[in-house]
Amino acid sequence: MLIINKYLPIPKQTDNEFWTVERIEHIRRLSLDPKPHQLFPHYQTNRVMDRIFFKQEDPTIKEKPSASTSIEFDGIYLRYPIYLGDMSYGALSGNPNIAIARAADITETLAGTGEGGLHPEVAKHKRIFVQWASARFGVDIDVLMKGLGVVIKIGQGAKPGIGGHLPGSKVTEPISLTRRIPVGIDAISPAPHHDIYSIEDLGQRIEALKEATGKPVFVKVAATNYIPYIVSGIARMGADGVIIDGHGAGTGATPVVIRDNLGIPIELAVASADRVLREQGLRDGFTIIAGGRVSNAYEAAKLIALGADIVNLGTAALISMGCVMVHKCHIGSCPTALTNKIDGTRMMDIDFGTSMLVNFIRGFGTELANILDNLGLTSLDELRGRRDLLFGKGLSRETLEILGIEGEEEEQQPKQGELWLRRKKVYLHELTNKGDPVITSMGSTSPPEIEKPARIVDWLRTDGAQVTRPPIDPYREDIDTSFYLNKGRFFLSLPVIFDISEVQEDVKEALKWSSFALSSAVFDEVTDPRYAEVTFSKDGKGALTWSEEFQPNAYLLLSDPEEAFEVMTSVRELPGVILDEDTADDDLEIMVSDLDTKLKEAGIRRRFDIIAKSSKLRDSADVFKLVMLGADAVIMSGKVLEIAVGEGSRKGLKERAFNLIAGWRKEIALLAGAAGVYSVQNTITGNRELLRGVNLNSYVLRRLRVKAAGSL
Repeated sequence: MLIINKYLPIPKQTDNEFWTVERIEHIRRLSLDPKPHQLFPHYQTNRVMDRIFFKQEDPTIKEKPSASTSIEFDGIYLRYPIYLGDMSYGALSGNPNIAIARAADITETLAGTGEGGLHPEVAKHKRIFVQWASARFGVDIDVLMKGLGVVIKIGQGAKPGIGGHLPGSKVTEPISLTRRIPVGIDAISPAPHHDIYSIEDLGQRIEALKEATGKPVFVKVAATNYIPYIVSGIARMGADGVIIDGHGAGTGATPVVIRDNLGIPIELAVASADRVLREQGLRDGFTIIAGGRVSNAYEAAKLIALGADIVNLGTAALISMGCVMVHKCHIGSCPTALTNKIDGTRMMDIDFGTSMLVNFIRGFGTELANILDNLGLTSLDELRGRRDLLFGKGLSRETLEILGIEGEEEEQQPKQGELWLRRKKVYLHELTNKGDPVITSMGSTSPPEIEKPARIVDWLRTDGAQVTRPPIDPYREDIDTSFYLNKGRFFLSLPVIFDISEVQEDVKEALKWSSFALSSAVFDEVTDPRYAEVTFSKDGKGALTWSEEFQPNAYLLLSDPEEAFEVMTSVRELPGVILDEDTADDDLEIMVSDLDTKLKEAGIRRRFDIIAKSSKLRDSADVFKLVMLGADAVIMSGKVLEIAVGEGSRKGLKERAFNLIAGWRKEIALLAGAAGVYSVQNTITGNRELLRGVNLNSYVLRRLRVKAAGSL
């Protein structure tokens, strides 16, 4: 067996990453030598955090700064405001769990155990918070009595609105014994707690756990649209604090479509939650632990200035122990043996992991103390909630208001990047091979914060339901993704129609066959250039037809929502319109939102369908967000299948087309379930309240009628 007791070389990064080589090297430098190295690193990205600065930044470094970094809450003393969590035994391989618990004891910080039960060696350490999650894996009163506190896990940043996911390949014999589950079977936690369907239910659970253990009880939630209200409710229900996990946070396994499209950045969530708690008189005695891509002391200081008490370090802790960010956690192929291995041929040396993590924490703390010194502050208490010390650059007016800071406003261009990045092609390739939602690991690299946005939808985040509006579990409950068009005459099993007019013949036939089999549809030209037809749906309820000139019972193909509105207010026989972005002067997102709003204001929205058409749509998330903006269905290019296949063999093209449609239907169900929705058409169509724009151009926000991320 290979014992890993040194750092492996950092692989060349071919894709955009939050955890760049620069960030990884800084963590490694602190881990090897806990002396302070950098205080105010600046990164040129679209990330909101990277556009927040202290008004006075003095880079002077002292090896022994005078400011105190300690904090005390609920009788618990921390030398540094650090919580190491919540990474379960199962997601991690065991030795890293032990190293984390040891490091917390040595540095007088805290460690969260995650939802995978309690490793027997971890249980020996005192500075841990044990987790009460929806599946209750390996949890009983003996486990709850370990450590200093209990965490009720409602959600997490990498997968809001869905439960935990440990692939069966990683459920080895030791994991099976600890979690009390069968070997080799996927461990999928329910999306909601089945005894918590309201804020009052949560209050009863908090009270019961306090009474049973005599320990402080925290609630862990994802940073989603209604986070201020959720945190306020948690405080009113008697919890001692909250752990808020922001968009982009790492995880051992999660569907790509969930990780990349749900939740809001931690900095916006913290600022908004802290403000509401103060306004309602609930802030005193209530602790906020905040995490989600915190990589250095500078980011920690900014979060504390925005209102946090403690920062959560998860991925950064793993990097200090050797993680090289290869995104293989979910398949058990971690080269550094940090995540649970299938073959067990490698093992991380516990002493090495502990030593590196201890050094990193101490170095992190010393850099934080230096920042306090340079700001003229003597303690964390003097920094907490000090938004007046911060300044924003390149942020929208709405974002600055949510953060509560001064700044230079900047309206960014919505389209900055490429449509078809390598990651998007890889995702499609895997989806068409398996027909199931693509699973990945670690934190999100999605736009606008990491990758550059290519469409307006790239700036939008969908909601994850929590507590007051519980999620629906798509693995255990039926979610209706079907749409009825043309007053019920035309049935679609999902709101996707493929334009096959400009694809190769084999792709055309594959999409026709799979669409018929799965009750989807295709859009194709026939001999008359003014007229085209969509294949019959499987149940034979009708065929969708369109024309560039008005014809009874045919959809009118237009590129101008104003013209569409005029026609729809004067022609009753029209089933609806197809808005074609490819021939329009505006973005499809704005066109759909404008028309949906005008029809609602005129009181005639239910009489007509809005079908959105573009050759520049890429995946199920694009479709889902367009439906939220007001579309009843989406026509996208059949070339998506060609992109998924790539340059490889075209054998089995029908099956791959089938997998594409089936996979997207499952992903739309995941997105809907995470938002707490049973029926997509009835609840999602035109429901912009379930969308938030992350630092999106103010003009575009107004046109979309979408709120800024972090707003109430």
